[in-house]
Amino acid sequence: MFSTTSLADAPVVRAPRHAPVAQLVRGGVIEGVHHGSVVVLGADGTVEHQLGDAEAAFYPRSAVKPLQAVAMLRAGLPLDGELLSLAAASHSGEERHLAGTRRILELAGLAEDDLRNVPDLPFDPAVRDTWVRAGRAPSRLAQNCSGKHAAMLWTAKLNGWSLPDYLDPEHPLQRAIRETVEELTGQRVARVTVDGCGAPLFAISLTGLARALSRVVTAAPGTPEARVADAMRDHAEMASGATRDVAALMRAVPGLLAKDGFEGVQVAALPDGRAVAVKIADGADRARVPVAAAALALAGVDSALLAEFSGAPLLGGGVPVGSVRVIDGLGAA
Repeated sequence: MFSTTSLADAPVVRAPRHAPVAQLVRGGVIEGVHHGSVVVLGADGTVEHQLGDAEAAFYPRSAVKPLQAVAMLRAGLPLDGELLSLAAASHSGEERHLAGTRRILELAGLAEDDLRNVPDLPFDPAVRDTWVRAGRAPSRLAQNCSGKHAAMLWTAKLNGWSLPDYLDPEHPLQRAIRETVEELTGQRVARVTVDGCGAPLFAISLTGLARALSRVVTAAPGTPEARVADAMRDHAEMASGATRDVAALMRAVPGLLAKDGFEGVQVAALPDGRAVAVKIADGADRARVPVAAAALALAGVDSALLAEFSGAPLLGGGVPVGSVRVIDGLGAA
């Protein structure tokens, strides 16, 4: 039985002391600056590089989904493969994602009406445009967290827990998820709020997030942690989408487990436990991706594998005139 006595104190809730992490350069002039925080852990869990405020409390948003999935497996959720990947997904709303969520609900003997996530349009712009042209309204199934919510419902049903209030922070399911988040991060939760989908969201530190994913990828085969890592790596498009950068990143770097989150959050871990976590202060994806790639390079990933993630060109009149440029060294120690 896991004991909380070994947990570190909750991270401090404060205005984060972010630092410049990337510059928007147009025609050789710095036009804008993205601030944020970055942490790089070695295989032994020690902090090898950091910039900004990796120890302040922050909300990891959907980057915490692999930990939520681990908690559900520990509570008896019988998923593996692509459906387990979907349970940890921020999906794009493609037909495979909708079909997979329906399948989880079917296996649980439940229906779309049992979901309590917010109705939304598909996340992927092209899929969303097609959806709107067809005259389809926002739905709980199309919302990017529907796979996780379906898995939460099935986990609750398997344990005999109530279903209508499965998102209440005091529900047995959410208490189990919180315990798993605390165990894997190694620290107590600082605050609890509500994520965009309606699920409880726990404030941890950026270092804690990186540590947790490191523990997921280095867990023994067959454990809930290893099952989640294997499912997401083997079915990266189910955990995100066909055109998503996080899926491309996992395809490009052998053995990498990666998860993004709204408001500029990215976490990634290599099979030996090296891990990185990034928070972009203004939530900009255009900085998240190149900064995460630079952090992985600091962790020892071959830069050639990361070339396509160095940042999209900045266009002027339809031609490249600049780019997002990561701060040299990201403050490496």
